[in-house]
Amino acid sequence: MSVRFSTLIGPGFTTTPTFESMYFPAGEAHIKIANENDGKGPLTEVARVYGADGNDLFTLAMWADAARRRDALTVLQMPYLPGARADHFDFVPFGAEVYARFINGMGVDQVVVFDPHSGVMPGMLNNVIVLESTRLVRKHVVGHADRGGPQRYDGIIAPDKGAVTRAAMVAGACHLPLYRAEKRRDPDTGKLSGFTCEPLPETGRFLVVDDICDGGGTFMGLAQATGLPKERLGLYVSHGVFSGRAYALHEHFGEIWTTDSMPHRPAMGRINTIELNPILRGHTV
Repeated sequence: MSVRFSTLIGPGFTTTPTFESMYFPAGEAHIKIANENDGKGPLTEVARVYGADGNDLFTLAMWADAARRRDALTVLQMPYLPGARADHFDFVPFGAEVYARFINGMGVDQVVVFDPHSGVMPGMLNNVIVLESTRLVRKHVVGHADRGGPQRYDGIIAPDKGAVTRAAMVAGACHLPLYRAEKRRDPDTGKLSGFTCEPLPETGRFLVVDDICDGGGTFMGLAQATGLPKERLGLYVSHGVFSGRAYALHEHFGEIWTTDSMPHRPAMGRINTIELNPILRGHTV
């Protein structure tokens, strides 16, 4: 189970959670009332989900119904949007829309997401708040040049065209140069090839910035294209799926950063993980 419940009785004040999740023997997701919390004033029920397990989505739907029937406000913290990469209208099935309809069907008062793949799926969601990653990367990974402290990197790399806007925002906030990389993907097989990167300075360390790492092929191909040793390369991804051979990223990057939007992958070894709860808590009705 990758869902956590909390109950707010005012801005910044929590009480014992009202709800707990359970499953019936036949497999149906269910919610039970663990604490009545009567007489504590208007309540806000908060659910935080890690990852995108389908069972968790049904648990969230049951939680939303139970909270609504008790006249509580509901906040769904869903940092990783399931299906957000299936965001092209010619996809069959159109996964982003399928998931968006399911989430909207919960009828929650607020959905908080973090660094979505594009604006397509958030644009389909009701009552959504989108948090972007720029300040988080600046604070936890690169450092603040304008506050007198040392910065840990000397440039930002966008691994492909789709990552340029996100990486450029980080580079601008950190007052660092942006370097662009390219790749080719075979539309029939999905195989990646043709990795290139703009010329990089002969000294310094560089941070690759993107939203999602799945199997890691894009980033390993890019690292090889730069010709740099791993000590001069770092990787930040907002959502670390880390499937397949992603553990081999350690052979190409001196350090890897992600958030706790996904469940931890022990096989990945050492990963620098940034907790999202502090910024999620700051965006609650």
